Amino acid sequence: MLGGVFKKVLLVLLVVVVFQNWGKIERVFNPSQVVSEQVRANARVVLYTTEWCGYCKQIRRFLDQKGIPYQQFDIEKDAQARKAYEALGGGGIPFVDVNGTLIRDYRPEQIMAALK
Repeated sequence: MLGGVFKKVLLVLLVVVVFQNWGKIERVFNPSQVVSEQVRANARVVLYTTEWCGYCKQIRRFLDQKGIPYQQFDIEKDAQARKAYEALGGGGIPFVDVNGTLIRDYRPEQIMAALK
């Protein structure tokens, strides 16, 4: 009986881990989605997010799929990040600084354009 419960808990944990890391997993199976090494080397991407934001999760997944490194700051948990976010004009999440280009909302095409 206990073994069955343990297997179900392990299965749920596995599903959660796969879901949270889907972008990284997909990149392994679909390397054509990855951007050039030079673009990745020159990328300065900073995400201002919150834990509950669905579009923030989509941006992280998108960047993971493309192999683009980024820094992420939760503006609800980090007072310094909140100040930086407000100094840049804030006004909604996700808020992304890509090589100095400020992008509001989930806009993958704008992120890619700012990386080039």
